[in-house]
Amino acid sequence: VMQVKVLQNILGANEQIAQRNRGLFRERGIFTLNIMASPGAGKTSVVLETIKRLRDRVGIAVIEGDVASSVDAERIGRENVPVVQINTQGGCHLDANMVSSALEGLPREGIDLIIIENVGNLICPAGFALGEHRRAMIASVPEGDDKPYKYPIMFSEVDVVLLNKVDLLPYSDFDGESFRRGVGALNARAPIIEVSCRTGQGLDEWASWLLSAMDSVRRDEAGG
Repeated sequence: VMQVKVLQNILGANEQIAQRNRGLFRERGIFTLNIMASPGAGKTSVVLETIKRLRDRVGIAVIEGDVASSVDAERIGRENVPVVQINTQGGCHLDANMVSSALEGLPREGIDLIIIENVGNLICPAGFALGEHRRAMIASVPEGDDKPYKYPIMFSEVDVVLLNKVDLLPYSDFDGESFRRGVGALNARAPIIEVSCRTGQGLDEWASWLLSAMDSVRRDEAGG
């Protein structure tokens, strides 16, 4: 019982900070995307490809979450976009307070889109709101088609699913029908976009989805 109470307190405090983050994003006209996936699914590659496709249309910044190191932040920094590294020192997810602190390291002007690359994990990140507008889940072909069945909460909490590394399908026994059935049973509203960061397949479709989501939020907030 005590553990449940402590968890409720932690989540409640996190939600308060997430709400504050949302207010700040709205005030500055920033759309925020939380990207979640397991280690090796291709989060950073998707972030880099997103930057390449949208940098001439929107001002982009990145918050990079990792347990340790700054390897991914350095890769993103070479694209000449603002990036802040968060090292959780063993923590399995980002939280709203970490994001709030990271915002202090980003420019106050010229940013339309913040991409948050969460820590590689298929459990913890789903439970912690960051103040984001949309959540994206990346699954990859080498991980297998059973991930929706094994990690249902993650798939049920997202707005879009990217199936990455589809260029490997000919060399895999990945069952696309089973994967789609699993995702659909958990989250019928989330589209599944097949992508490959090696070949470029599906990345324009992904960029279009993201731009549409940004436009939708902009209209909603203008009307609110």
